[in-house]
Amino acid sequence: MATFTKFNQFAEDITEKVHNLGADTLKVMLTNTAPVATNSVKADLVEITAGNGYTAGGTQATISSSAQTSGTYKLALADVVFTASGGSIGPFRYVVLYNDTPTAPADPLIAWWDYGSSITLNSGETLTVDFDATNGVIQLS
Repeated sequence: MATFTKFNQFAEDITEKVHNLGADTLKVMLTNTAPVATNSVKADLVEITAGNGYTAGGTQATISSSAQTSGTYKLALADVVFTASGGSIGPFRYVVLYNDTPTAPADPLIAWWDYGSSITLNSGETLTVDFDATNGVIQLS
């Protein structure tokens, strides 16, 4: 999978109790417009059009574990799968993780992954966002 890049605002949001990563609803959305580190909320991004198996706002990520060991916190997420049905999904190049729970600020951004070039899923094709189960999506120490 592409490299994890965090949004700058996430560092502040985590220290100001915007996120409860163990309990909040985290979502994965797709965009074909390059995110930048200074984006802070979902509304700063241009999401791909919903349809053909892609839901507006993206897909909820299931939290596999959220725990600390010896002073290091790790958030692990189950893989998220997008499947095109009845038409294509995309094009998209970037996968974005955001928090759908907070209302102020609404939908704060966490991180994104760049797949290197635009992808279009044709009907019946899937994309698995393969989150690292061993190291987690996020580690804080």
